[in-house]
Amino acid sequence: MRMFKTLGLLCLLACPAVLTQYAFAMGASSAPEAQVTDLMTKALTDYPGKEGKMILVTYPPGSVDPVHRHFAHTFVYVLEGSIVMSLNGGKEVTLGPGQTFYEGPNDKHTVGRNASLTQPAKFVVFLLKDQNKPILTPES
Repeated sequence: MRMFKTLGLLCLLACPAVLTQYAFAMGASSAPEAQVTDLMTKALTDYPGKEGKMILVTYPPGSVDPVHRHFAHTFVYVLEGSIVMSLNGGKEVTLGPGQTFYEGPNDKHTVGRNASLTQPAKFVVFLLKDQNKPILTPES
Protein backbone atom coordinates (compact mmCIF):
# COMPACT_ATOMS: atom_id res chain seq x y z
CA MET A 1 0.00 0.00 0.00
CA ARG A 2 2.85 2.37 0.89
CA MET A 3 4.38 1.86 -2.57
CA PHE A 4 1.10 2.94 -4.24
CA LYS A 5 0.94 6.11 -2.11
CA THR A 6 4.53 6.96 -3.05
CA LEU A 7 3.85 6.26 -6.73
CA GLY A 8 0.69 8.38 -6.59
CA LEU A 9 2.57 11.26 -4.96
CA LEU A 10 5.31 11.08 -7.61
CA CYS A 11 2.68 11.18 -10.36
CA LEU A 12 1.05 14.25 -8.82
CA LEU A 13 4.41 16.01 -8.56
CA ALA A 14 5.36 15.10 -12.13
CA CYS A 15 2.04 16.13 -13.73
CA PRO A 16 2.68 19.92 -13.81
CA ALA A 17 6.09 19.35 -15.39
CA VAL A 18 4.64 16.94 -17.96
CA LEU A 19 1.76 19.30 -18.77
CA THR A 20 4.12 22.26 -19.09
CA GLN A 21 6.42 20.37 -21.47
CA TYR A 22 3.40 19.17 -23.46
CA ALA A 23 2.04 22.72 -23.78
CA PHE A 24 5.38 24.07 -24.96
CA ALA A 25 5.89 21.13 -27.33
CA MET A 26 2.59 22.08 -28.97
CA GLY A 27 4.23 25.36 -29.97
CA ALA A 28 3.27 29.00 -29.71
CA SER A 29 0.63 28.65 -32.44
CA SER A 30 -1.70 26.62 -30.20
CA ALA A 31 -0.96 28.59 -27.01
CA PRO A 32 -3.09 31.57 -25.97
CA GLU A 33 -1.70 34.83 -27.36
CA ALA A 34 -0.36 37.64 -25.23
CA GLN A 35 -2.60 40.69 -24.89
CA VAL A 36 -0.80 43.99 -25.50
CA THR A 37 -2.13 47.35 -24.34
CA ASP A 38 -0.49 50.60 -25.47
CA LEU A 39 0.14 52.85 -22.47
CA MET A 40 2.14 55.73 -23.93
CA THR A 41 4.23 56.79 -26.92
CA LYS A 42 6.41 59.88 -26.76
CA ALA A 43 8.71 61.33 -29.41
CA LEU A 44 12.16 62.03 -27.96
CA THR A 45 12.97 65.53 -29.21
CA ASP A 46 16.59 65.28 -27.97
CA TYR A 47 16.98 62.18 -30.18
CA PRO A 48 15.42 62.92 -33.58
CA GLY A 49 13.69 59.91 -35.11
CA LYS A 50 13.49 58.06 -31.77
CA GLU A 51 10.58 57.47 -29.41
CA GLY A 52 9.85 55.95 -26.04
CA LYS A 53 6.94 53.50 -25.93
CA MET A 54 5.33 51.82 -22.93
CA ILE A 55 3.10 48.78 -23.22
CA LEU A 56 1.37 46.45 -20.80
CA VAL A 57 1.65 42.77 -21.71
CA THR A 58 -0.69 40.19 -20.21
CA TYR A 59 0.21 36.55 -20.71
CA PRO A 60 -2.83 34.30 -20.24
CA PRO A 61 -2.01 30.95 -18.60
CA GLY A 62 0.16 28.90 -20.97
CA SER A 63 0.90 31.85 -23.28
CA VAL A 64 4.01 31.50 -25.46
CA ASP A 65 5.51 34.21 -27.69
CA PRO A 66 6.90 33.41 -31.14
CA VAL A 67 10.63 33.96 -31.64
CA HIS A 68 11.07 37.66 -32.43
CA ARG A 69 13.20 40.80 -32.28
CA HIS A 70 12.35 44.26 -31.06
CA PHE A 71 15.19 46.24 -32.71
CA ALA A 72 14.98 48.48 -29.63
CA HIS A 73 16.36 48.89 -26.15
CA THR A 74 13.70 46.96 -24.24
CA PHE A 75 13.17 47.12 -20.49
CA VAL A 76 10.74 44.73 -18.78
CA TYR A 77 9.26 45.05 -15.28
CA VAL A 78 7.13 42.18 -13.98
CA LEU A 79 3.94 43.22 -12.16
CA GLU A 80 2.36 39.85 -11.35
CA GLY A 81 2.80 36.17 -12.06
CA SER A 82 5.99 34.64 -13.43
CA ILE A 83 7.49 34.81 -16.90
CA VAL A 84 10.32 32.91 -18.58
CA MET A 85 12.69 34.78 -20.90
CA SER A 86 15.75 33.90 -22.97
CA LEU A 87 17.79 35.75 -25.59
CA ASN A 88 19.80 34.36 -28.47
CA GLY A 89 19.18 30.73 -27.41
CA GLY A 90 20.90 31.34 -24.05
CA LYS A 91 19.95 30.32 -20.53
CA GLU A 92 16.29 30.77 -19.59
CA VAL A 93 15.50 33.00 -16.61
CA THR A 94 12.26 32.98 -14.63
CA LEU A 95 11.15 36.37 -13.34
CA GLY A 96 8.54 37.25 -10.75
CA PRO A 97 6.94 40.47 -9.47
CA GLY A 98 9.41 43.33 -9.09
CA GLN A 99 12.09 41.69 -11.24
CA THR A 100 13.45 43.19 -14.46
CA PHE A 101 14.84 42.07 -17.81
CA TYR A 102 16.75 43.88 -20.56
CA GLU A 103 16.85 43.13 -24.27
CA GLY A 104 19.18 44.98 -26.64
CA PRO A 105 18.44 46.11 -30.20
CA ASN A 106 20.46 43.24 -31.70
CA ASP A 107 19.08 40.48 -29.46
CA LYS A 108 16.86 37.69 -30.75
CA HIS A 109 14.11 36.94 -28.19
CA THR A 110 14.09 33.14 -28.38
CA VAL A 111 11.93 32.41 -25.30
CA GLY A 112 9.08 34.47 -23.87
CA ARG A 113 6.30 32.68 -22.02
CA ASN A 114 4.11 32.54 -18.96
CA ALA A 115 5.71 30.19 -16.43
CA SER A 116 2.23 29.05 -15.32
CA LEU A 117 -0.49 27.06 -17.02
CA THR A 118 -3.05 28.26 -14.46
CA GLN A 119 -2.25 31.91 -13.59
CA PRO A 120 -1.88 34.98 -15.82
CA ALA A 121 1.25 37.12 -15.77
CA LYS A 122 1.52 40.88 -16.38
CA PHE A 123 4.50 43.04 -17.14
CA VAL A 124 5.26 46.55 -18.34
CA VAL A 125 7.65 47.01 -21.26
CA PHE A 126 9.45 50.26 -22.03
CA LEU A 127 11.06 50.46 -25.48
CA LEU A 128 13.47 53.04 -26.88
CA LYS A 129 13.02 52.62 -30.62
CA ASP A 130 12.90 54.21 -34.05
CA GLN A 131 9.70 56.16 -34.60
CA ASN A 132 6.99 54.50 -36.66
CA LYS A 133 8.70 51.08 -36.54
CA PRO A 134 6.87 48.01 -35.21
CA ILE A 135 7.53 46.99 -31.62
CA LEU A 136 7.97 43.34 -32.62
CA THR A 137 9.30 41.60 -35.71
CA PRO A 138 8.68 37.80 -35.88
CA GLU A 139 11.66 35.58 -36.77
CA SER A 140 12.22 31.88 -37.24
